Amino acid sequence: MIKTEQPSLSLIESYKKMLLIRRFEEKAGQLYGMGKIGGFCHLYIGQEAVVVGMTSTRIPGDQTITSYRDHGHMLACGMNPKGVMAELTGRKTGYSKGKGGSMHMFSKAENFFGGHGIVGAQVSIGAGLAFANKYRKTNNVSFTYFGDGAANQGQIYETFNMASLWKLPVVFVIENNQYAMGTSISRASSTPKLYSRGEAFNIPGELADGMDVLEVFEAAKRATSYCRKGKGPYILELNTYRYKGHSMSDPAKYRTREEVQNMKDEKDPIENLQKILLKEGESQENLIEIDQEIKAIVSGAAQFSLDSSEPDISELYDDIYIKNDG
Repeated sequence: MIKTEQPSLSLIESYKKMLLIRRFEEKAGQLYGMGKIGGFCHLYIGQEAVVVGMTSTRIPGDQTITSYRDHGHMLACGMNPKGVMAELTGRKTGYSKGKGGSMHMFSKAENFFGGHGIVGAQVSIGAGLAFANKYRKTNNVSFTYFGDGAANQGQIYETFNMASLWKLPVVFVIENNQYAMGTSISRASSTPKLYSRGEAFNIPGELADGMDVLEVFEAAKRATSYCRKGKGPYILELNTYRYKGHSMSDPAKYRTREEVQNMKDEKDPIENLQKILLKEGESQENLIEIDQEIKAIVSGAAQFSLDSSEPDISELYDDIYIKNDG
């Protein structure tokens, strides 16, 4: 068995990453409203602690795959905000050369495998990545994210069965933001404990507070350690909350403004981490400076994207198939 160092969590770096995701998504929302981003756009505002806590346990070679609410995962994996924003705005400098948009961009360098628009489709692919890890005898784990809405898709359970049967090193991360597209979890699930659905396939799991980056990190350590020991898959259900609608076109009338505001006041992952940092001696001035630096990075990414060219119409059918010169 390959040994790896125990992962550690830097509070200030976690704060920076979560704030980057928050500011990036706010800017993406602005650009969408200005008509600079076309198609669908699903914002990650409110859920930042999930992906930052999870990716803090990654080692080189670990893969990440997720659904259409993916910008936060890209940034947490280390993808350049300029390339991500350029893809959102359909520019050739984007990660998918401007032809994938919000839901379909990838980075081989950062082992980010999408961004998938079909609900639940990424889960079986994530197990395939884990199969490759086992076949190659690496110590890597596939971080496979999906939401509470996708948890009712049939292919999820086919994947659970195969992953357990073959003891694949995959962490199934259920980002339970309570509403799927617009239906509350209480109206859509026969059980409130989505992680317990792995019991039928002998997959262990647990529930953690997805609004607390420290709790997410501790749960992620347990999950990845289990997988790296060759024991098979693990399920983490992380209770979180999206502040915005399902997508930019969703007015979110299925919940009250008071409910959303209460979550912001009591559970905001960034503000709560800020309070911890201040208690541990971080200065308010330094945190303000960090915010200003991140806003400058995001503004620069937005300007870079708008200054970039759109792909030429002649490239419409490029990069669809691998060319075979033989």
